[in-house]
Amino acid sequence: MALGKQAKVLNPKQVDALLHHVGNLRNGPRNQVIVLLSVKAGLRAKEIASLRWSMVLGADGKVGDCIHLTDGASKGRSGRMIPINKQLRALLIDAYEMAKIDARKNTYVVFTERSPRTSAQAVVNLFQRWYRDLGLVGCSSHSGRRTFITNAARKISTVGGSLRDVQNLAGHSSLQTTQRYIEGETEARKRIVDLV
Repeated sequence: MALGKQAKVLNPKQVDALLHHVGNLRNGPRNQVIVLLSVKAGLRAKEIASLRWSMVLGADGKVGDCIHLTDGASKGRSGRMIPINKQLRALLIDAYEMAKIDARKNTYVVFTERSPRTSAQAVVNLFQRWYRDLGLVGCSSHSGRRTFITNAARKISTVGGSLRDVQNLAGHSSLQTTQRYIEGETEARKRIVDLV
C-alpha cells in the first residue's frame, strides 16, 4: 500500500473530538463502542461487525479482560486475544447491560435498530460520515486501527514488549505488514539524530 493511500493516524485531540461527536448522535453509546473498538483494540470494520458478546464475556458472564476474537470473525486466520482497554471496558459493560434488556439484540456487540447485527460496510459508512462531519480529511474506518497500531508500537518497549507483541495484537501474519501500519514520528527522528 502506497504511503499516500494509507488512512491517516488520529492524534488524541481528534480521538476525543470523534468520541464526543458520535456520543451526541443517535445511538451514541453504540457509536462510542464502535470508535473504541477501532482506536483502543485495533479491530477492522469486519471484526467490529462480527464481534459477539461470547467473545467479550468471561466465564462468569461478565465483560472480561480480553476480547477472544475468533478466526471466523476476523480476516483469514488472524483471530487473537486482545486485552481490553479500561475506557473500552467501561463502555462494553454499559452496552452489555443494555443488550441484556432486549434478548433479541444480545448476540452481537454492535447492532442496528432493524437488525440484531450490522455489516462491515455499515461500519465503514459510519466512520466515513463521522470523519466527514468533523472535517477530518484522509481518515477512514482504518484510521482507528492505524492509530492503535502506531500508539502500541511507540509504547510497547516501555512495558517490556517488542514489535512482535504489536504484530500479535494486530493479527498480522507478517511483521512487515505491521511495520507498514506504523506512522513515523518526525520529532523522534530529530531527537535521535542529536543523540547519535
